[in-house]
Amino acid sequence: EHMARPAEFDREEVLDRAMQAFWDGGYCATSMATLTETTDLKPGSLYAAFKSKEGLFLEALDLYGQRSVGEIGRMLSSADTPLEGIRAFFRQIAESAADAQTRHSCFLLNTMLEVARQNPKVRERARRHLDAVEALFRGALEDARARGELAPEKDPRALAAFVMTSIWGLRILLAAGADRARVRMVTDQVLELLG
Repeated sequence: EHMARPAEFDREEVLDRAMQAFWDGGYCATSMATLTETTDLKPGSLYAAFKSKEGLFLEALDLYGQRSVGEIGRMLSSADTPLEGIRAFFRQIAESAADAQTRHSCFLLNTMLEVARQNPKVRERARRHLDAVEALFRGALEDARARGELAPEKDPRALAAFVMTSIWGLRILLAAGADRARVRMVTDQVLELLG
């Protein structure tokens, strides 16, 4: 007779639900009670699987970061040209201005603003994903310059840092309820600089 096995659960689904709770409420305000309710797991199961609230948060952050990097990578690599890929990304941000979901901002950015100052481990983890995103943009810009799509005097490293800063600024504008015209105005400026 076999021992009863502990209830299995889909780790990614649990992380998705936890991510949503953290995203909605922020790291500090989201209690373990909220997380057990959101994930439908008993406290013991959550602790056994993730050790702590921080452990669960870091894993949710990793999942979000990997997905973001994957999505941006696909968008950049599927475009006709490297700069076209970056333009498509900014157009998507501009179009998302009408969508209430984007008022959420970005989970990595929210984390940096809320938690990173007090928690070096979280900061380092969020930074790692943001650096991976920046590396994708830098690669696309280097590629664009090599192909003559970007002027030879343009610096892909500096432009990639500028692109990241622009994305952060746009996400905050969106979270603050900026209208579409304002977001479009900023994205047009960014694209002009990349031109």
